[in-house]
Amino acid sequence: MMDVKTVQQASALLSDCRETGKVIEALPAALCPATTADGYAIQAELDNGPAARVGWKIAATSVAGQTHIGVDGPLLGRLTSAMMVQQGQPASLWSNRMQVAEAEFVFQFAQTIPPRPTRISQEEAMSLVSDLYLGLEFPNSRYLDFASVGAAQLAADNACAHQFMLGPKAPDIWRELDLAEHAVVAHIADKDRFDGKGANVLGDPRAALVWFINQASTLNITIKEGEFVTTGTCVEPMPISSGDNVSASFGQLGSISCTLS
Repeated sequence: MMDVKTVQQASALLSDCRETGKVIEALPAALCPATTADGYAIQAELDNGPAARVGWKIAATSVAGQTHIGVDGPLLGRLTSAMMVQQGQPASLWSNRMQVAEAEFVFQFAQTIPPRPTRISQEEAMSLVSDLYLGLEFPNSRYLDFASVGAAQLAADNACAHQFMLGPKAPDIWRELDLAEHAVVAHIADKDRFDGKGANVLGDPRAALVWFINQASTLNITIKEGEFVTTGTCVEPMPISSGDNVSASFGQLGSISCTLS
């Protein structure tokens, strides 16, 4: 495991990149995590930063998402108040080199969930959820070639978290629906159409929820009441440009949209 000082130095370098828009090829050898666990230790330093943690993200829950960042499985990341885009406000593409949008199912937690000694079932995981929301994520990376640095460095860089819009709360009927088969249709600038469904998220957004809770326990993370987790894109990452409007329809569950500036 990396020592505390090295973890803090790596975190500070990545935080400077986020604030200034700078990019790096990779973390310097002396600060580079050898394991994904070391990467998550660097990421966890965000909890000591000025912006409050409000939720979580899961990166690479779809094959398209895994291909996009060059990994073979999901990663968790933190979302802070500084990353949030309010509904009705534009999302800025300043410093965003990925320039993609992702339409996602978002679960909010009804209670605090401390680390568990045993793995959680889907039924129990769903009992810990208060509501379902719709979301749009605008990920980014601080690495020049994010698809080549590997899972450990991506975990250190907060699983490509950048900006996120928490959209409307879905009607209560969502609990009666098969979210795996639920269709999601997204558009960019009313011209480019992207079709997907919940099954693109680890086979089912509820399966992604289970993965997240179990992974948080493995990392000794306490999930706080009121926090949320956005479960990954239901459609392929959608290329966006300044001035575009991105919208996603979740059918009877509602819709969400955002303009890019």
